[in-house]
Amino acid sequence: MASKQPRRSGAVLVENAVVSSVFGLFMAGIMEFGHAYMVQGAMNAAANRAARYGAVDGVTSAQTTTFAKTLLGAAFKSANATVTVKDASVFDTTTVAPGTINYDTLPNLELSTADKHQLYVVRVTVPYNSVALLPPFWVKNLTLKSQAVMRHE
Repeated sequence: MASKQPRRSGAVLVENAVVSSVFGLFMAGIMEFGHAYMVQGAMNAAANRAARYGAVDGVTSAQTTTFAKTLLGAAFKSANATVTVKDASVFDTTTVAPGTINYDTLPNLELSTADKHQLYVVRVTVPYNSVALLPPFWVKNLTLKSQAVMRHE
């Protein structure tokens, strides 16, 4: 007597739908985090190169900002980024615990009139919503930040 096998015609479709959707979310997450990591790396490189560029005598803060935005343009739309040059002399005069300084409150600095050996910071910020590949439904109000500190020559 031949045994009958149970019918499974819909089971494969349901299993495929579940596995495919989980795999798709996993791949989208890998792409998004990889892109965010690439953007952060581009911001770090742009801040460092712009800080070195601004250290030279005769270069203005506007030129430094433009240089940083040009470098950022290779990774994402640089109009979404904010680049500032701030006076970081506070680090020369006082002991500041890491994570306690609000960089937004530091005064702006014009590099063309900066004193020799004056400490300054080039800060790059961009809202994550502006650079995300996918609609950022899992991350709200996140800002990516990067900075580089240099002494004026």
